[in-house]
Order: sequence, then C-alpha cells, then structure tokens
Amino acid sequence: MTTIVSFVPTDASTRSSLLRAEIDPAVCILPLLQHRISVGFPSPADEYVEKRLDLNHYLVRNKAATYFFRVVGDSMSGAHIYDGVMLVVDRSIKPKYGHIVLAVINNEYTVKRLYTCNNVIELHADNPAYLPIRFKVDEKLQVWGVVVGTVTRFAV
Repeated sequence: MTTIVSFVPTDASTRSSLLRAEIDPAVCILPLLQHRISVGFPSPADEYVEKRLDLNHYLVRNKAATYFFRVVGDSMSGAHIYDGVMLVVDRSIKPKYGHIVLAVINNEYTVKRLYTCNNVIELHADNPAYLPIRFKVDEKLQVWGVVVGTVTRFAV
C-alpha cells in the first residue's frame, strides 16, 4: 500500500521563495461587503457594509504552520491557480482525497490534487494537458502541506 508521509525540508529542498506566515502579523482589517457583486450593471454598495474582514484571520488558520508559495506553470489552471499566483499552504492539515496539496517528488515541489483508488495514490493536475502522477504500491508520497487558498494581485 502506498503511504503519505510528511515532508521535512532540508537546506537542499527549502526554496528561497518560501515565506512563513508571521506569528504576529500587522492587523489588516478591511470592510467586508455582504452584498454579492454583479460584474454587469454597477451598484452602490456602501449600505451593505456589515462587518470587517481581517485577511490574516481569513487566510491563515494556523500561523506557525502556514507558508506562502509563488506558483510557476499552468498545471492547476482548472482550479483557478495560475502562473504567478501566491498559494497559502497549511502544513498542519492532514491531506485527504480531493485536497489540493503541495507535494515533493524527487526534491521538486509540485501542486496537484490528491486522489486514491484501490490503494493507489495519484496526483492530478487540473489541466487536461497534464497526465496524472501515479505512485506504485511501495512508494511514499511526501506531502508538504495542503493548499487552503490563493492570493492574486492584478497589475495596476
């Protein structure tokens, strides 16, 4: 049976782009509009401000185990994870069927969706141009963490 094991990074496997969630980040509380926004006809939304949104609280569940990665490539475009997007990855979440995970294969990081069928573990891209990565019965899959969100910034 293939097993999923936690990945313990070494100096060789740690990327310079790896950013840890700050233990005491600056509070960033912004207005949260409870009204759904139409992409068609504009609507004034000031009267719909009901509460505040702290992006740190919304994206980071476990500060000590949360990291940010910058995506390179298009294999997860079907999951709206595009080249240049920043991923929020939580190492404290146990990976389950269907989760999008950050895995380590041959000391390389990859982001794929986790699937199991008949005791065989596969990592699937959310882009039909990429084939699944299948692990043999004796192989171990190293899951670094579970992707819990993305952050996208538009060029303005």
